[in-house]
Amino acid sequence: MGERAAVSTEQNISRRAWKRDELLLALRLYIRTPFGRLHRTNPEIVQLAIDLGRTPSAVAMKTSNFASLDPDHAARGVVGLRGASRADREIWAEAHRNLGAFAVESESAQTRTRDANESKEVRARPSGPTESEVTRNERLVQSFFRAAVLAAYDGRCAVTGLSVLMLLNASHIIPWSVDADRRADPSNGIALNVLHDRAFDRGLITFDQSLRLIVSSELRTRKTTTFHRSALLDFEGSRLNVPERYPPDEDALRYHRDTVFRP
Repeated sequence: MGERAAVSTEQNISRRAWKRDELLLALRLYIRTPFGRLHRTNPEIVQLAIDLGRTPSAVAMKTSNFASLDPDHAARGVVGLRGASRADREIWAEAHRNLGAFAVESESAQTRTRDANESKEVRARPSGPTESEVTRNERLVQSFFRAAVLAAYDGRCAVTGLSVLMLLNASHIIPWSVDADRRADPSNGIALNVLHDRAFDRGLITFDQSLRLIVSSELRTRKTTTFHRSALLDFEGSRLNVPERYPPDEDALRYHRDTVFRP
């Protein structure tokens, strides 16, 4: 009887309709997870399953449903399960119409879910967008953007292949201050080590139409050291490692070459 009851409980959980917050969190996890890790033994999938009161298999299946909607999967001949529901399709379309809003809402859903599970009292929020709320939302967008970009590049620098996460940044191609609509868009980002991130941000390096690294003349004309040459000049002409998901947007790179880069 015990085994039958357990099976029945799992079936009931898998049939339970997915609420909006649950869909937000499943899609958030999908975007933050590198390809090939959408399986029920992934610790992050297991943790989300615990948070939602669902089985790891159900969460893994939901992320696979999102994979079936992902054009980057289709472009490489990789497909997920074919069971995407109407709600799955709607949340996918909504998220990709405005990734900034999705980042804020999904990160907030994560906090709400964890708080509810820990039985914390949720305080009433102010009715208007206070300065602290604006700052909080910006941090949520930054957190989402970083996780999505680093996941797309499988936690490796697109130039050097460095895989030490503490030394990697998610670099905006079109700067944060220029286009609010692109702040959370992973295709407006590149995973770079901290040195190349700073050089990219300051316009000292960029990438051409073939995604090969270009070095500014400002770096060539300075007195060089061994580190200067090996860390910067020697990488000129090397091709950016293009991720399977959210490859860098061509228009964004053109903007960077034309507006940010210092020839």
